Amino acid sequence: MRGPGGTLTFWAFLALAEELTSHYMHGTIFTLLKRYVQTQYDHSTWVKLLELSGLSARDFNHKEVYPDEHMYALIGQAAEMTGIPAGELHEKFGEYLVPDLMYMYQKYLDPNWRTLDMLEHTENTMHRQVRREHTENAPPVLQVTRLNENELLIDYVSSRRMGGLAVGIVRGVAAYYDEADRIDVMPTTTEDGERVQIHVRRN
Repeated sequence: MRGPGGTLTFWAFLALAEELTSHYMHGTIFTLLKRYVQTQYDHSTWVKLLELSGLSARDFNHKEVYPDEHMYALIGQAAEMTGIPAGELHEKFGEYLVPDLMYMYQKYLDPNWRTLDMLEHTENTMHRQVRREHTENAPPVLQVTRLNENELLIDYVSSRRMGGLAVGIVRGVAAYYDEADRIDVMPTTTEDGERVQIHVRRN
């Protein structure tokens, strides 16, 4: 669907990480966060993170949804434990998510796509399928405008203020297509605001 400023599309990856309702997040994101922590550190770190977050009895199910506060608590405690700012952790986790999400929606990918094509053309592929599978889905507002063959601009609006996750996902997509060394990902606003703008350029 095209608007006056370019291509208007919602981003399939953030649909999973983002708003299924205004206050809940998909369980897949929590199960992947668990695996990320176990991979980067170890299982005991995950257990400690749960305890410090007040979620020691929680066993996340990828078929369920959970309150946003669970993710805020986990990321906040992880930032304290590692000394890494929460925004940077969001980026690292966003990048880590991409291979799994690409695998989940592999059959909807055009084999001729590269990074910028993937970012531009998700509305008619993966995101439509996400809506079918999760009818309660209310994704974030995300507008992707293709500026030219080698550039696009992403406007991401969400009350969650997790723009770092979007930045990480863009970098992860570039890595997936072996273009990490050619793709510049440049946030033009702060990543912790409700509106985040990301300029993506292929060199």
